[in-house]
Amino acid sequence: MEQAGFNQSMVNIVASLRRAAAEYKPRRMSDQTEFSPVETIAPGTAPGDIGNLLLLCDHASNAVPPDVGDLGIAPQDMARHIAWDVGARGVTLGLADRLGAGAVMSCFSRLVIDPNRGERDPTLLMKLYDGTIIEGNRHAGPEEKARRVEAYWRPYHTAITSAVDAIEAESSPAIISIHSFTPYLKDGVQRPWHIGLLWDRDDRIKVPLFDLLQAEPDLVVGDNQPYSGQLGGDSMWTHATSRGIPHVLIEIRNDLIETPVGQAAWADRLAPMFRTVLAGLGLAGKP
Repeated sequence: MEQAGFNQSMVNIVASLRRAAAEYKPRRMSDQTEFSPVETIAPGTAPGDIGNLLLLCDHASNAVPPDVGDLGIAPQDMARHIAWDVGARGVTLGLADRLGAGAVMSCFSRLVIDPNRGERDPTLLMKLYDGTIIEGNRHAGPEEKARRVEAYWRPYHTAITSAVDAIEAESSPAIISIHSFTPYLKDGVQRPWHIGLLWDRDDRIKVPLFDLLQAEPDLVVGDNQPYSGQLGGDSMWTHATSRGIPHVLIEIRNDLIETPVGQAAWADRLAPMFRTVLAGLGLAGKP
């Protein structure tokens, strides 16, 4: 990309982050008396609904539970990728609606405890993230970490297990997890991908979905980019790889889905592809 185009892109990104910071309203203890760690959507039962597809959104929220209190970082930081996956929840909701699929989504920031990490992962509770010191986590010892695991991390994963078990009782499940990533690295280098597919040992959904996305002339598609899907103990490994369930993790560049319009557009774009891929695997009705 020419320098002028790159500079304009960076200006647009900064403007987007400022808008997000201005719109973000931290959830304070006085704002709520109860805090649910997980949000679930039941699968549809109407003709054409793909009730055996479970959508996950590990980083759907940047909310901080009342008993954790103030994490000690600025609102503009809580609006950043360090606290959640911008736009991912909206895309997940859109896909669930269009496909009649079930969904499980977190209701707490990854800075509280990261639901997409294994229980023994050293990055489960972050004290420094992308150059930002998480003051509220600096002195969180083993007891506080264990408390957050029991209060937030475990209920989220229990909800996923219950949803998968319910599907398996009647049919063969498939799992697709929705995430988002920043359009640039912290050193300012742009990431070229619009969307990436992350996977490890199971490519049953990845291969046909990758082919469909690659056929779109306006998309740059990453294969295990911008991250690797080979993360032992993460949500997909725990609930899909270890159970032999077809799955894929999708990363969408977050400047493309930061608004409801962008989220709806990507849900519209991906939903028919999901139908086609799952139908080809014998996991959904014909598109």
